[in-house]
Amino acid sequence: MDETGQDAAILVDARGLKCPLPVLKARKRMADLALGEELTLLADDPAAVVDVPHFCVEQGHAMVSQEDQADGAILYRLRKGG
Repeated sequence: MDETGQDAAILVDARGLKCPLPVLKARKRMADLALGEELTLLADDPAAVVDVPHFCVEQGHAMVSQEDQADGAILYRLRKGG
């Protein structure tokens, strides 16, 4: 488990990375997941609030939640879709 309470195997920590890297890292990790599995993405790039939902719609994934973190990052929970 990591500091978010998630299995570290499905956590993408993209803090400090700028657009488009958070979404590209999430896309690469999502490719390894089975349909319905969830991925946690931590990102602090201001563009991520637009990029992550757009990525989900474009790729057929579901954004389960979006939570602001104390360090200024946003924690996104994404469920792999088809």
